[in-house]
Amino acid sequence: MTEKTFPLSHGALKAAAADFSTPFYLYDERAIRENARRINDAFSVFPGYINHFAVKAMPNPAMLRILREEGFGADCSSLPELLLAEMSGIDGEAIMFTSNDTPSAEYRKARELGAVINLDDFTHIEFLEKTAGLPEILSIRYNPGPLKLGNTIIGNPVEAKYGFTREQTLEGFALLKKRGVKRFALHTMVASNELKTSYHIETGIFLFELAVEIRQKTGISVEFVNLGGGVGIPYRTEDTAVDYRELAAGLKEAFDDIMVPAGLGKTGIHTEWGRAVTGPYGWLVTRAIHRKEIYRKYICVDASMADLMRPAIYGAYHHITVSGKEASPLTEIYDVAGSLCENFDKFAVQRPLPAIEADEESGDLLIVHDAGAHGRAMGFNYNGKLRCAEVLLRADGALALIRRRETTEDLFATLRF
Repeated sequence: MTEKTFPLSHGALKAAAADFSTPFYLYDERAIRENARRINDAFSVFPGYINHFAVKAMPNPAMLRILREEGFGADCSSLPELLLAEMSGIDGEAIMFTSNDTPSAEYRKARELGAVINLDDFTHIEFLEKTAGLPEILSIRYNPGPLKLGNTIIGNPVEAKYGFTREQTLEGFALLKKRGVKRFALHTMVASNELKTSYHIETGIFLFELAVEIRQKTGISVEFVNLGGGVGIPYRTEDTAVDYRELAAGLKEAFDDIMVPAGLGKTGIHTEWGRAVTGPYGWLVTRAIHRKEIYRKYICVDASMADLMRPAIYGAYHHITVSGKEASPLTEIYDVAGSLCENFDKFAVQRPLPAIEADEESGDLLIVHDAGAHGRAMGFNYNGKLRCAEVLLRADGALALIRRRETTEDLFATLRF
């Protein structure tokens, strides 16, 4: 079981809502730092371990600087993400650049920053050489195809557009060596939001076995293995969080059984977790502004799926509490909906909740939990919706605006009337 908590009292949240206006995202710096330290501590069994935080999960330089201070790097997949990492003080091989269908300008920027480029396709070897030149170190993204099942979010690897086949991986490493590349890394990404520890250990096992095969067939010893991301968080109260120590211990056992006897005992282990790092420590705060009763009871809030699209596009569950009514009985069944012109614009469907008061000025404040990753980052402007602000609860208890809400001037800035 997982308890759903919130770092502000009811009174403090009301004051924050008055200062910043709803809806807004709130992130807990202290909790995120403590979580980052737990991750680093668990994986300290692997010397040189580094997590390249998935910038896509929360592309905000305030967060990237916090995580840089905790020893994290950045996992980037586009030019703007590379620029965010650079402006946050993350550069060199602390950046892992994993993209697909990549334009030459993005490869050139990655080369300029000294990032570890993770190639997504065999043809990109020649493309990179022609457009940006081959660097000293390169990584290959491996797609295991039928050898590994994905999950519902990321899909079946056989159907995925990402990565090299096994045969292409072996051929690709041999070609890179022939073209003068001196250092090598191996990567995969086969799941998203996966809570089974065994799944991630199995991923490590097939990568370790592939690393051994690469050495046997090409003479190449990969410098590090990047296990990718995909570690889930307990969105539901009945879910159990991944035990970092158990996961690291299981991977270390497999590493010692497979890599060490093959003479690869000094190979580094990297990850690119995003959701697991910040997800549980971010919340979307929104106000109930209307109540509607037709065939169902609706609570209509001032946020919409333009602010948090996961429930609409994935059917994802996010726990919801009502500030000040956490201990109140769940006497009502509501759909919690936004104002977008889409019927899927709902944060919850037939959800038991306390009785909720709706008013544009004084309505109840709803807290949507586990929104600290892939939340604000996936926002959009359909219906002319303006994306909301991001607020950081500093370790000293102060609240800091780290992204202001959008204005109509922002929305119209690229138009030519």
